[in-house]
Amino acid sequence: MQVLWAPWRMAYIGGPQAAGCIFCDARDSTERRARLVLRQAPAVVVFNRFPYTSGHLMVAPREHCGDLAALSPAGFQTLTAVLHDTIRLLGQALHPDGLNVGMNVGAAAGAGVKDHVHWHIVPRWHGDTNFMPMLADVRVLPEHLEATFDRLAPIFDAA
Repeated sequence: MQVLWAPWRMAYIGGPQAAGCIFCDARDSTERRARLVLRQAPAVVVFNRFPYTSGHLMVAPREHCGDLAALSPAGFQTLTAVLHDTIRLLGQALHPDGLNVGMNVGAAAGAGVKDHVHWHIVPRWHGDTNFMPMLADVRVLPEHLEATFDRLAPIFDAA
């Protein structure tokens, strides 16, 4: 039997729950480890620390809000514009063959961060899904998170 190791998963599965909000913490941080790609007036764009694929980003309003319907129409439109720009820049930087874009609102819908609404943008390439998730609950990322950050940050900074 071959053993597959994904030790980073334990930080997600069994690690202590961080106090506060990951989006608010990233919004207020100046540290690279916050993995903040974009900080605009209405939104933040951050890397998912436990990604499905390389370049898995999340777009969230700067305002701490767990109810999508509670955002003002203008705030929602502005946030959607940041989502649009993020998709464009991600495509420019990583050239994915497709994208999964989605949002889970509330714990019952699967939201890992239920108190701060956010979109997930997951780049996809032909052949990026293989047998690993089905057999071993392991994801194979073709590039280290820090390397992907280094590729995306200059493009978002220049936008």
